[in-house]
Amino acid sequence: MPKLAANLYTPSQRHTLLLATLLGLGGLVVFGLIEYLSAFLGAGILYVAFRPWYTALVHGRGWNRQLVAAGLLGFTVVLLVVPCYALSVMLFDRLRHAGHYPDQVLAVVHRLERLSGYSVTNEQTVRTLLGQATGYVSRWLLTLAGSVLQLAVVLGLLLFTLYFMLVREEALLRALRRYLPFRPATLDKLRAALQANVQANVLGQGLISAVQGVLTGLLLGVFGVPDPFFWGIVGFFVAFVPVLGTPLVWGPAALYQFAQGATGAGVGILVVGAVVVMNADNLLRIVLAQRLGHIHPLVTLAGITLGVTLFGVAGLVVGPLLLSSLGVLLDVFALENRRKRTAKRAAKAKRQGPGRSAAAGPAAHATPASQ
Repeated sequence: MPKLAANLYTPSQRHTLLLATLLGLGGLVVFGLIEYLSAFLGAGILYVAFRPWYTALVHGRGWNRQLVAAGLLGFTVVLLVVPCYALSVMLFDRLRHAGHYPDQVLAVVHRLERLSGYSVTNEQTVRTLLGQATGYVSRWLLTLAGSVLQLAVVLGLLLFTLYFMLVREEALLRALRRYLPFRPATLDKLRAALQANVQANVLGQGLISAVQGVLTGLLLGVFGVPDPFFWGIVGFFVAFVPVLGTPLVWGPAALYQFAQGATGAGVGILVVGAVVVMNADNLLRIVLAQRLGHIHPLVTLAGITLGVTLFGVAGLVVGPLLLSSLGVLLDVFALENRRKRTAKRAAKAKRQGPGRSAAAGPAAHATPASQ
């Protein structure tokens, strides 16, 4: 049998190269799946949000875990897909109908020109723009229909990941404890931070959006905007949109009132929308974060800013979670340093202890004699 050649690397070099290979392959996998990152983030967020229900039904009442997981997946589909589809259909239908009434739109544009003192366009241009807008909406609908497969893949990946996170929960938790480089106590702190953030931001965002939708509908109804109930529902959904939110609804409504000659109503919508509806978001977010998750308001606001920049809508939850996890890891780092210093002092004292005792013994006996 031929003699095998000796390995060129030392054990330390092999360990370093193995770690670099793992990091490289992991980075390649993340880069390849970056387009579907929202699916994995959404599955993780929903897992944490649904876990109390899942635990109560499966471990508390002994229900079949596959059936419970399937029920939660069905609830997710109803919660995410049905409202968004219904809202999209209603909005597209209204946009297409707007292009069929150019005279009414022209009247609004001319009134805005008279109020501002600037001539924006002529009648023919407005009619052309309306025709182009109608065609654009129709083409966008076709594009949206063509991207249904992409949306289905993302949703399917989210549901698939969520299902196995629920059904194989014990294996998932064992893998996290095995492969994450943290002590069990650190993992428990991170889990508590994750639970608090999801509870505060997922449930909190739902409550905030509901309140803003109600306020938007009431605002438009009080100032005479047609169909305030529908626009209140739209306000609920756009409240989830980072940065923009409900001004996408009551801003155009104020312009509509200005164009109709209702200057007081337009001013009222702008003032109440900016002072009440927008500040309700900030105030409720801070209060709910403290009440539901005991999260500092600065962590909530800074985390949302960070998360939305990096992850879009999912950053409403992921951003505060990142900052909270950073705070937990900083606390753990400080605790580990204190433990190391304490262990070093104890080891040093143990090494020097017998010598000090022997040296201190004669001195201790000599002191009374000298006195």
